[in-house]
Amino acid sequence: MKRAILVSLTLLAVVPVLPAGAYEMPYDPYPWCAMYSGDGGGGTNCGFLTLEQCRATVSGVGGSCTRNQFYNPGRPAGHIAKRAPKASQ
Repeated sequence: MKRAILVSLTLLAVVPVLPAGAYEMPYDPYPWCAMYSGDGGGGTNCGFLTLEQCRATVSGVGGSCTRNQFYNPGRPAGHIAKRAPKASQ
């Protein structure tokens, strides 16, 4: 019983320390997915920048291309490079 209380108190102490952006959408730059057909239900590859790339990949092997439902073109705020201000002349 004491162990369960100790674990609960530890979790309550750690939860407020989690970063505020923990639930932001991850960066996913690929807007197109290949949905392969097959006996086992096929597979999925969401690594295409253009529809043409996706169509060329499924050509001949069977499948189709769809929009990536997790597509998020924006980079997380922590990875944005800051530019130095331009010097005035």
